[in-house]
Amino acid sequence: MAAQDRVKGVIIHRPVIYGNSAVLLTPTERGAVAPEHTHRWTVAVRSAASPTEGRTDSVGGADDISYFIKRVSFKLHETYPNPNRNIDKPPFEVSETGWGEFEIQIRITFVPEANEKPVSFYHHLKLHPWNAPPPSEDPVPTPSSVPPVEAVHAWQYDEIVFSDPPRAFLDILLANPPTPLPKFKKRAVPPHVAHPASVVATTRGTPEFSVVMEREERERLDSARKDVVSETDKWREKLIEKEKELEMLKKELEKQT
Repeated sequence: MAAQDRVKGVIIHRPVIYGNSAVLLTPTERGAVAPEHTHRWTVAVRSAASPTEGRTDSVGGADDISYFIKRVSFKLHETYPNPNRNIDKPPFEVSETGWGEFEIQIRITFVPEANEKPVSFYHHLKLHPWNAPPPSEDPVPTPSSVPPVEAVHAWQYDEIVFSDPPRAFLDILLANPPTPLPKFKKRAVPPHVAHPASVVATTRGTPEFSVVMEREERERLDSARKDVVSETDKWREKLIEKEKELEMLKKELEKQT
């Protein structure tokens, strides 16, 4: 079997997270960057498991995912210099400062052995906690106006699925199993959740993904896939009906002419 021959019937996935962390800039930091900037943020694509030692403030990133990801491209807001950022080696992340929230397009390109098309995700950059009051019209914070927030985390869990992978790529995947997720979350996370697929924390701990969350997310993805299939079938039936109506109209037109 050639290295690029696909192994039929094999489905293998890799859990990843994508999203951002943000912290409020100090007055000194604001003076060093831009007066109107209020936050420093990092947007990233990482393995779902978090380090057990060392970077306890990190969300995900326990594994080096460059064995199956060649490049991650981040499309930032057009007001940033060079808004299209291509990251060709880990960590696959971009750090910047700013004052506003916006949507970031994330495009993942796989290694050549995968023989797969790139995939894209969309993430809304999150700077403020969900339960925070509206920002003041004056972008310059004062000591009394700065909320006691250590960091804001907004991360989404997803699974990149490879169906019938080429033999060479399957060997690479099997040689690099992902770090298992903990059965339950070990870190204290406040109950600030945007939606079931994401984790948003404001203080008192860093969010961590777990086996329970993975199962819940898998169920959510399965439900979404079923909805897509059902909706596709419905529109296919409507298309068939319209095609039949069009054929009948053509025949009626032929009879009249």
